[in-house]
Amino acid sequence: MKVIRLHIPAAAEHLEIVRLSLYGVATKLGFSYEDIEDMKVAVSEACNNAILHAKPVDGSGHIDISYELSEDALRVKVKDNGTGYEASSESRQTTPLVGMTPSELTTGGLGIYLMEALMDEVLVDTTDGTEVTLVKYIHSKNHGMTE
Repeated sequence: MKVIRLHIPAAAEHLEIVRLSLYGVATKLGFSYEDIEDMKVAVSEACNNAILHAKPVDGSGHIDISYELSEDALRVKVKDNGTGYEASSESRQTTPLVGMTPSELTTGGLGIYLMEALMDEVLVDTTDGTEVTLVKYIHSKNHGMTE
């Protein structure tokens, strides 16, 4: 397995670097345009969450991004050094959004919901800061691709 790593300050102005590097890695692995766009949205959401929660008390937040390349999948890990967040089911949107009005939506939790809708696997570890692992298989069943 090959691993590519980025270490960036926890600031929105650095997100374009993450998206561009993701595009390069995913293109090299042979992902479709649609899968790449889905991954860019999901990884951007994970990075946005890290930016919001990455800063420890001293304000020196950073984000570590790793792209783990294998023959059948790309695993993107987004890790911050902040205090973590509560990933309880009560704080996450778990019901379908179809037919809901904006006033019926809960505050927060939509980023994880979106990541889960766009990726094949999403894992969240809040042991030391927060690490979100996003997995997309090269021949994703979500898009009807067959061999």
